[in-house]
Amino acid sequence: MIIKSLNLETVCGITSTLPENTHLEIAFAGKSNVGKSSLINALLNRKALARTSSQPGKTQTINFYNINDCLYFVDLPGYGYAKVSEEIKAKWGKMIERYLMTSKMLRVIFLLIDIRHEPSQNDKDMYNFIVNSGFNPIIIATKMDKISKGQLNKHVNMIKKSLKVVEGTPVIPFSAQTKQGRDELWEMIDEYVEYFSNN
Repeated sequence: MIIKSLNLETVCGITSTLPENTHLEIAFAGKSNVGKSSLINALLNRKALARTSSQPGKTQTINFYNINDCLYFVDLPGYGYAKVSEEIKAKWGKMIERYLMTSKMLRVIFLLIDIRHEPSQNDKDMYNFIVNSGFNPIIIATKMDKISKGQLNKHVNMIKKSLKVVEGTPVIPFSAQTKQGRDELWEMIDEYVEYFSNN
């Protein structure tokens, strides 16, 4: 997809009303500091559209990015951030749950997992919640540049086994540094946009 127009159209906090969009929505979920903002910036060829931070918990809202007036990237708050109170964590969880359960245009969820480590309990809980909500998430294994090529398959299989992914679930290694995996992700996104616009 050639990006002709792009803007951060809607920002929803804990008490905000979610927008009723009319275009396909693709959501990005993942633990704090897993690289969601870096992935979105890499996909959109922008350095700082989605704010990145070495400090986890930066994204505290649901951010809707309108692309070419035909597609939304939806950046969800990171989960599992230790320095936030249990009350705030619970509210973020409810906000994400409300979005997943009520959005009429959400069709695809990318779940980001750090390829270096076995998925945490939070990752497993989020994966199961997404599946139980009726979606089959695509797994993006981030920070692939941090491991050697020889370890890649082993770590991808570790993620699949640990999450107990549904048979046939894609697990796509990605690096925000080298942009490896970017073209593969865009091919999938383009297919979804085409399918959605024809159905």
